[in-house]
Amino acid sequence: MSGNHAIDANAGIAPQATIAITSHGSDLYFTVCAIMGAATLVIWLLSLPAPASHRIFHNLLAGATFISCIANFAMGSNLGQTPVITEFRRSGTREVFYARYIEWIVTAPLLLSALLLTARVPVALIVGAIGASWVAIACGLIGALVPTSYKWGFATFGVSALLFVFWQVLWDGRRLACAVGGPVRKTYTSSASILVFIWMLYPVAWGLAEGGNVIHPDSEAVFYGVLDIFAKVVFAAVLLEGQRGVAPEMLAFGVRDARPLAGGGRSMAENLNYRNQLSSGDENPNAVSVNTVEQEEAVHSV
Repeated sequence: MSGNHAIDANAGIAPQATIAITSHGSDLYFTVCAIMGAATLVIWLLSLPAPASHRIFHNLLAGATFISCIANFAMGSNLGQTPVITEFRRSGTREVFYARYIEWIVTAPLLLSALLLTARVPVALIVGAIGASWVAIACGLIGALVPTSYKWGFATFGVSALLFVFWQVLWDGRRLACAVGGPVRKTYTSSASILVFIWMLYPVAWGLAEGGNVIHPDSEAVFYGVLDIFAKVVFAAVLLEGQRGVAPEMLAFGVRDARPLAGGGRSMAENLNYRNQLSSGDENPNAVSVNTVEQEEAVHSV
């Protein structure tokens, strides 16, 4: 008889909760796993013709979707979970997927970096936003594992840290994106709006699932699954589509294009600068400036 037997196959590996996902919840997690896997492949294929200065966004977003694919496979297999005694509504124990929080610890920095780099946000501010996201996720995990009402204290700390992330994204990030202007401002605004709105719903899902034990784990799978798809796949689609209208030099990452043109192994940007210096009035092509010589030496030393 065919069907999803993942829950039965892994039932004896770890202690099982009395309130846990059924085969329907398992199917949902495997579906999200497939969507994330397909998104990873598409993002990777789209990165192949992209210049090196833009490929960083593909790498960050593909990493987020691939890690989410792995986490959803684990949850669909009913792995990466532990039973926690319930306090509200239903009696017994409820399974909490710590695999979900491990995924968030890794994917949140990738998503934030892809977004904030679009606006040329300084590294110090990016690190601050990532650190605050880690605090929010850690508080969510600790709160989910606490069987008493003290879990809401950790939830409060986590939401406070998340609000700081929103401040960095909506204030500092948007201010810097507007300073760059053009397609960068439009791309950042649309992508940031999606990410912040979806991330605002994660505490709601937590309160109804691990926090208040209001919804069944199968419904939890639906809630978190939809949020993950929008926070990663839809967000990636909007960001990458917007990046198509952004010239690489507007981002100024200092990343050399990996596809050099003829001319001593120089990249496209270096070769263009080299030609501009030669056409600026130097009669002798060999009489290039000291800066150009230093650039060439730096290129060949890589």
